[in-house]
Amino acid sequence: MRNRYLLSQHINYILLLLLTLILLIACQNNQPTTISFMVFGDPAERQAYLDLVTAFQNTHPDIRIEVTHIPSPRDYRTRLATEFAAGTPPDITLMNYRRYAAFAASDLLEPLGPYLAQSTRIQPTDFYPITIQAFTWQGTIMCIPQNISSLVVYYNQDLFDKAGLPYPSADWTWDDFVNTALVLTRDDDGDGRIDQYGLGVSPSLFRLAPFIWQNNGPLVDNPEHPTKLTLTRFPALEALQWFVDLRQVHGVVPDRIEEAAQDSESRFVAGTTAMYLNSRRGTPTYRQIKTFRWDVAPLPRGKQAAGILHSDAYCLSRTAPHKDAAWTFIEFANSPEGQAIIAQSGRTVPSLIQVAESAAFLDPTQPPANSQVWLDTIPTLKTVPVISTWEEIEKIASEEIERAFYGDITAETAASLAVTRTEEYFFIGQLAFPPLSDN
Repeated sequence: MRNRYLLSQHINYILLLLLTLILLIACQNNQPTTISFMVFGDPAERQAYLDLVTAFQNTHPDIRIEVTHIPSPRDYRTRLATEFAAGTPPDITLMNYRRYAAFAASDLLEPLGPYLAQSTRIQPTDFYPITIQAFTWQGTIMCIPQNISSLVVYYNQDLFDKAGLPYPSADWTWDDFVNTALVLTRDDDGDGRIDQYGLGVSPSLFRLAPFIWQNNGPLVDNPEHPTKLTLTRFPALEALQWFVDLRQVHGVVPDRIEEAAQDSESRFVAGTTAMYLNSRRGTPTYRQIKTFRWDVAPLPRGKQAAGILHSDAYCLSRTAPHKDAAWTFIEFANSPEGQAIIAQSGRTVPSLIQVAESAAFLDPTQPPANSQVWLDTIPTLKTVPVISTWEEIEKIASEEIERAFYGDITAETAASLAVTRTEEYFFIGQLAFPPLSDN
């Protein structure tokens, strides 16, 4: 009798274990798939991504998006490089078109063109063409573009009014721009030191490039297969000299010491710099300004109109374990609903034509009043080369441009050094991964 009782207890124990195991498996099967997503930006932009994730998960409870936010773009790029190098990258990341090629060339990204081709929510023709072209590597769409920003002139309307100056027109010229900056550069107390600068601009190749194109100059020798910078050619060198003269001849921007003490963007926010060159990324910060009115204007026109593309995209890691789930989120983020949510932060000019031309972006209740300027500029936009070594090329060239801007060397010397110092990086980029045209 006792043996039967023990046997019965043993069977019950085994059945209990089996039931527990079944319940555990069922619970595991009901757990949502987790997708890691790393982004950068200011607090308003972070909140926009959190809102995007919330909206997605309301309709996709089976997919959990885990957001990591890095405020500084520089820190974000460092973190991104470190995690990819370690083999533990986030599933989804935001990348600029100037930088994703290094990851694509190392086979670290999952091509998204095939996913896009099968999508019933978005298609390549829904986007501004230049954004798709910018993220096309070796004939394949690698990442899905989120925005289509460009360089514009942010300006302090109150300082223009105080100086009796008209606001910038849609067709103002280089001379108009310089003369305006001169009037707005002031020593208010007569102590020989500038209290208000007319202009703030970063002395870099990326800021210089649109002015080279406006002067009918090339940035590289061959946009499809570049082998060197062409800053020493006369149209490009003339544009570089004009750019350097903003500091060295006209003195309408702070010198190196002043810029280090307080950068030009901070001066613009403080109301002590009248104009500042930036992309749409500055808008959320400037919307916090309560002490003056501001708006945006197009870049001044040279011999022709030209602007430079600023664009980020959602990229998928090659090692992501749940690619279909990750694509479901990327697809939603770039649907009209998803892009409208991000546009509300003010940070982006949507890459979807439908959203960019809607009130989600052209919101008349939010500054700047002239958001239309970003859309008007699109036909004039150009891109820098999409090659795996472009980040190094841009960094080195910018070092020499900065030295000329602050008077350490001449513009001609800076151009020559930039060309010479970057040649090997063009060779490396072309040798392994020749890009297709993005113009």
